[in-house]
Amino acid sequence: MKVLVIGSGAREHALCRSLSLDPDVTAVHCAPGNAGIADVAALHTVDAQDGAAVAALASEVGAGLVVVGPEAPLVAGVADAVRAAGVPVFGPSAEAARLEGSKAFAKDVMAAAGVPTARSYVCATPEEADAALDAFGAPYVVKDDGLAAGKGVVVTDDLDLAREHARACGRVVIEEFLDGPEVSLFAVTDGEHVVPLQPAQDFKRAYDGDAGPNTGGMGAYSPLPWADPKLVEEIEHTVLRPTVDELRRRGTPFSGLLYAGLAITSRGVRVIEFNARFGDPETQAVLARLRTPLGGLLHAAATGRLAELPPLRWDDAAAVTVVVAAENYPAAPRTGDPIEGLDAVRDEDGPDAYVLHAGTRRSPDGRVVSAGGRVLSVTATGEDLAAARERAYAAVGRIQLAGSHHRTDIAAAAAGAP
Repeated sequence: MKVLVIGSGAREHALCRSLSLDPDVTAVHCAPGNAGIADVAALHTVDAQDGAAVAALASEVGAGLVVVGPEAPLVAGVADAVRAAGVPVFGPSAEAARLEGSKAFAKDVMAAAGVPTARSYVCATPEEADAALDAFGAPYVVKDDGLAAGKGVVVTDDLDLAREHARACGRVVIEEFLDGPEVSLFAVTDGEHVVPLQPAQDFKRAYDGDAGPNTGGMGAYSPLPWADPKLVEEIEHTVLRPTVDELRRRGTPFSGLLYAGLAITSRGVRVIEFNARFGDPETQAVLARLRTPLGGLLHAAATGRLAELPPLRWDDAAAVTVVVAAENYPAAPRTGDPIEGLDAVRDEDGPDAYVLHAGTRRSPDGRVVSAGGRVLSVTATGEDLAAARERAYAAVGRIQLAGSHHRTDIAAAAAGAP
């Protein structure tokens, strides 16, 4: 089977890397990809949000499976166009992807399915937003109703900042603040059957100690040694299956990757948000531990055959991912700076630690340079989180990128680090 992956971030690099290790995958293609993905996949130029162009590329390369990585192409209906061309695709339809594309729609689905989530108001005017903010009080949680590349949420004690964000977004969802640790759980589904992956925790704030603005994610780890052993089973039965059942009942079955962002509150599990695709950077940590061949798993979901698969196999090792971000990320990241030390990581740390590229490209002189805000995801495995963490940060220390920054506390608490 040949596989075409759509996207250009570290999530797509992780997907391409895992697919390249599947013995049943004969070739991996990626569009548009990045400098690192070029090491494991053939790169192609395509408008990722043009369904017809993606379908044509899939036909051109003879793809037996298309995997759509980012949310914007899914919401734009790219998976629909590929399906219509007769090519199996891992990714939900545009209608089902509204679960991520509209937080108001997601709240409606959760209400109908009886899925536990935060109390909320959908607000379309400044007056409605002010009333909702007053009703809930601080900390204020304001979410852009539409896609915002992981940066559409403001959680703050500052009422003026909350109002400013609400007015900037237009239509927003304002909800009660959820206490407790957050968990990310992915589930592969064919619209009827649901196969949860292993849970992870990510770090959204830019700086150590959860300080600074929200980002697309600065790191992640898996497994969660502090979590209840029955947590995944509970989430599957109270969140994942009811949501998949409700979307199928509506005539818009969800086939692809259902991502539940959850808070483990004093009152139980609550859904913070749904995404319609693999999360970044959690994917990097979760796939590092998956031993079941990825191509067969995704193809089974795309063709409605998940029920035929044996249980997933997982490595007992722990995985930690640390994101190296460009200077001034997330505000206005600087790009075009050369990245040094990538070969050193490969030579000194592999295979227990490796670099997944996100915002990178090749310069005309052949050097790898920064091309985005989150530039690299350094991922490492170890017998436990402490060992994985040590390897990840040792690898990060070999990388030189002018002005870059990274968090130094990824998985620290979970690993028992001082």
